[in-house]
Amino acid sequence: MKFIAGNWKMNLGVRESIQLTKELKKTLKAAKNAVAVFPPFTSLYPVSKEIEGSGIVLGAQNMHFEDNGAYTGEISPLMLKESGCKYVIIGHSERRFFFNESGEFIRKKVSSAISHGIIPILCVGENLDEREKGLQNNVVKSQLLDSIKNIEGGKIGNIIIAYEPVWAIGTGKTATPEQAEEMHSFIRKTISISHGAVSSKIKIIYGGSVNASNSESILSQKNVDGALVGGASLKAESFSKIAFYGEE
Repeated sequence: MKFIAGNWKMNLGVRESIQLTKELKKTLKAAKNAVAVFPPFTSLYPVSKEIEGSGIVLGAQNMHFEDNGAYTGEISPLMLKESGCKYVIIGHSERRFFFNESGEFIRKKVSSAISHGIIPILCVGENLDEREKGLQNNVVKSQLLDSIKNIEGGKIGNIIIAYEPVWAIGTGKTATPEQAEEMHSFIRKTISISHGAVSSKIKIIYGGSVNASNSESILSQKNVDGALVGGASLKAESFSKIAFYGEE
């Protein structure tokens, strides 16, 4: 079973979110793969009510690591749980780049999510310059280990890793299935060295311009356990085609 996640990013107001959710409930009614949607904060609660009993699961696009406090504009893990979230995306390249989120900041978020029973989807990935210089393994390893080094072996299985090559996010470019498999295998081996056999149980999903046309070839790879879908998740038809992978 694959894990298919739809990251809506800063798109869709409450009414649009509810409408898309209604459409997804119909089209994904028979889906056997695990499906999660990640609306903007303002739509979390209404979407959570809409998906009740549907099999679709809710996640958030970000969170602060503190439970409460003087952090104007931030959202805490307690607020996410109350809104019905099971997952949260952490360390997305857009958060690292546009909002200067450091490795330490991301590590605190990962630990906080786990402690509150929220499954973090930890994003790692290299930019184009790093890929062209052959530094992708070093970059991904550094991001990965920096984010999980303080997490006990028994808890590491509660994390999903999302490999998102920065050069493929929103660009229309996509890593080849071979490139995705190579990196996913490397990530699994890295976790195996740091945390042992639990690495075989961790889901490692791919993100980066995933769409209905290229998803099958990517999802067919041995170490690709699912997809983190961006733009293609904003339309029920395209997202559903991805979500029904392997169910023909």
